[in-house]
Amino acid sequence: MSKQQMNAPPEPTEEARAKREALADWLRRAGSVAVAYSGGTDSSFLLLAAHEALGEHAVGVIGISASLAGGEREEALATARAIGARVEVLETEELDDPRYRENTTNRCFFCKHELFGKLLDWARANDFAAVLDGTNYDDLQDHRPGRTAAGEQGVRSPLLELGFTKQEIRALSYAAGLPTWDKPAAPCLSSRIPYGTPVTPEVLAKVDAGEAAIRSLGIRVFRLRHHDTIARIEVGPEDFGTILERREELIRRLREAGYRFVTLDLEGFRSGRLNEGSRRP
Repeated sequence: MSKQQMNAPPEPTEEARAKREALADWLRRAGSVAVAYSGGTDSSFLLLAAHEALGEHAVGVIGISASLAGGEREEALATARAIGARVEVLETEELDDPRYRENTTNRCFFCKHELFGKLLDWARANDFAAVLDGTNYDDLQDHRPGRTAAGEQGVRSPLLELGFTKQEIRALSYAAGLPTWDKPAAPCLSSRIPYGTPVTPEVLAKVDAGEAAIRSLGIRVFRLRHHDTIARIEVGPEDFGTILERREELIRRLREAGYRFVTLDLEGFRSGRLNEGSRRP
């Protein structure tokens, strides 16, 4: 296991197993569900639970747009195949919304409003009773305007409602053999762009190409923060050596992506960094 991978989590606690049973009961009462599915740890666990409880009456739905990192769709589809669950793909047009492109601190609201609106329309047209997302209890600690969009549109969050923590989800996912049990968080590419800097397809493609270059070094946990002509790389201190050893290759590829300057942030990676200081909804 590489240094970027987590150690295997402890066995799920009795409390976590009880929540897992409660989730199965919750899903059976729902009858049929469409899961907002990204292939991440939380939505993969929820899709597995829904598939086990409801079979063909559970489906994962992936929203596809320029803000989705390259390779994420294929990974998500591969995980769904391993689960045995059906997945539908919907194209979303959040970039057509000028409020999203302006990239204010509530950008995520407009993205989720678009996604959930499309998903709810699809669910109604295909006779699914509920639309679910993978929000968990720990997500309440971060700035997440998308939660407001979910609440306004009637999207349910059973992992949150039943009090699942991220640690419990990872432990239960590992016990179930899900390959996503230790997957790092992978928010949309727009989260790499500082608030106030417009989001455009060109900038998103630039960030995506830059992150692909970092990923090719074997680093799993990182962010490329976009600052116009500057690429600011955030990795854990344990990966500083890899960046420096292969800096010439990395500089070349980031310049090919469109960056003029390449920097390594000595504070290292910290999830949600652009949200620090943002007002929570």
